Amino acid sequence: MRISFLVSKRSKDCKLRNTTEVHDKIPMDNGNIMDLFNRGRPVRVCAPMVRYSKLPFRCLVRKYDCDVCFTPMIIAADFMRSAKARDSEFTTNKTDRPLIVQFAAKDAQTLADAACVVSPFSDGVDLNCGCPQRWAMSEGYGACLINKPELVKDMVRLVRNQIDNPSYAVSIKIRVHKDIRKTVDLCQKVEAAGVSWITVHGRTADERHQPVHYDAIKTIKDSLSIPVIANGDIKSMQDVEAIYELTGVDGVMAARGLLANPAMFAGYEETPLQCVWDWVDIAVEHGTPFSCFHHHLIYMLERITSQPERRVFNNLSSTSAVIDFLHSTYSST
Repeated sequence: MRISFLVSKRSKDCKLRNTTEVHDKIPMDNGNIMDLFNRGRPVRVCAPMVRYSKLPFRCLVRKYDCDVCFTPMIIAADFMRSAKARDSEFTTNKTDRPLIVQFAAKDAQTLADAACVVSPFSDGVDLNCGCPQRWAMSEGYGACLINKPELVKDMVRLVRNQIDNPSYAVSIKIRVHKDIRKTVDLCQKVEAAGVSWITVHGRTADERHQPVHYDAIKTIKDSLSIPVIANGDIKSMQDVEAIYELTGVDGVMAARGLLANPAMFAGYEETPLQCVWDWVDIAVEHGTPFSCFHHHLIYMLERITSQPERRVFNNLSSTSAVIDFLHSTYSST
């Protein structure tokens, strides 16, 4: 379902444009997402990934024990300004739950307005305070916000006050400071403002592939009463259990680990062939563009194909050629 919106200057007046069947437009209510944190095990989360964590991939990982999915990061100002952005950036359906919509924003009202638009069709919004890319930080988005705790607090509070549904989640995703005391201060401020949970990527804004600071994640968890989700280098269920034991977090978020193995949360050490065929079916059903369809398969097949097979597969240029390759190489299961 591609949701199209007519948005007034005040988001509480936003209305849906009639571009889908009525039954597809009914707001979905799957209960309180916070109940997921009471199951006695870490909540399993698919990270926001530009180009990749879109509806078809979310449908796939949900088949393999992923509890919560995030959309790719959406720039809130563009989302509110442009009907084209709303149509292309936010696509969902009835089964795409629980769903968190992640926004990049730098002022409270724009974030709150965007949250109001998507709230009937999702379970929460997340403010990106962790993107380390230079373009984002230069625009006032992403990881630069961890140095603006008062602004982040105000953004969380306004969203919380503007959304009528008390069960609707408002979360943030952050990186850590070199001085962990600054991160703890930020987290405690947004906790007081009503944030539902905090996802912590255990690296600083300057770090890329350095080891994750799990000690920092534990310090943050020990300093808060709300749930904390750990993010960074989670590539297997063994990693999930180890990080859970090490930090005491309430959930784990995976990105590259799920790209390589969408069945990871179901306990598979590498992508099972059934998952590959599930992706083919889902992607074809959703009309997934070839580049996206193909790139996901390149990630999934990397561990289970030989180098000559990868060389052939990576150069394929059509959906039919990919399906023929899969049939001839692995056969359907």
